[in-house]
Amino acid sequence: MKKEILQKKVEEQVLDSYEAMYRLAYTYVRNEEDALDIVQESVYRAMKGAAGVKGEEYIKTWLWRIVMNTAVDFIRKNQREISVDGFCETGREDVYRDFDTLEALKILDERERAVVVLRFFEEQKLTEIAETLCENVNTVKTILYRSLKKLKMELTEGEMLCEG
Repeated sequence: MKKEILQKKVEEQVLDSYEAMYRLAYTYVRNEEDALDIVQESVYRAMKGAAGVKGEEYIKTWLWRIVMNTAVDFIRKNQREISVDGFCETGREDVYRDFDTLEALKILDERERAVVVLRFFEEQKLTEIAETLCENVNTVKTILYRSLKKLKMELTEGEMLCEG
């Protein structure tokens, strides 16, 4: 009976988080179709493994981790440069509109990108991010500040080149 309840809770969380899952996947691949494929695969993995969730309170972080792992698997499998062509043609109202910031995310490694995306694009608290990534909160803070410093350098470098 408990497995059936967990399955239902996972289904509810997937439905509630579908757009956020897409946005997270999109930050990894920067392509609408690939992001949708990643979400679809993530939902499949979540439904298949729903009985393995330790408890209802872990479903959301477990789901985020599935999306991130699926995105990384997808990138490794395809081993190609992801294009941002057609980005504005998605027709979606999205918080991921700043090309410079999206482009700058490329300089971050997987952990750094995950922390920045979860914090600023998905507005998660540092404790939630730490739980999702199985990290200490202080480690997440360090990763966040280091990532922001890298992004600032990357973004201001571009401005300096345009001004000069």
